[in-house]
Amino acid sequence: MKSPDLDRIRSEHKRTLTEFLKLYNENLPSMFPRATTPLLKEFKKTHISLFANSEWTLDQHRKKVMDWLTLRKEISPKK
Repeated sequence: MKSPDLDRIRSEHKRTLTEFLKLYNENLPSMFPRATTPLLKEFKKTHISLFANSEWTLDQHRKKVMDWLTLRKEISPKK
């Protein structure tokens, strides 16, 4: 019998914003921008079509958040 794919289960599990935030930033390479609660709320407003309900999943949202944060950082004015 094949054992369950724990990584897949972890990735597809529905989470709250707070849980997603913790897992998103966990083990993230230093060159990637970190997520914050306000940024994730802005992402959700901007990408409402990705949220059929209010839950977050690593599988559906992590890469999109990563790309969005990187692009957002690139176009923001330098201080």
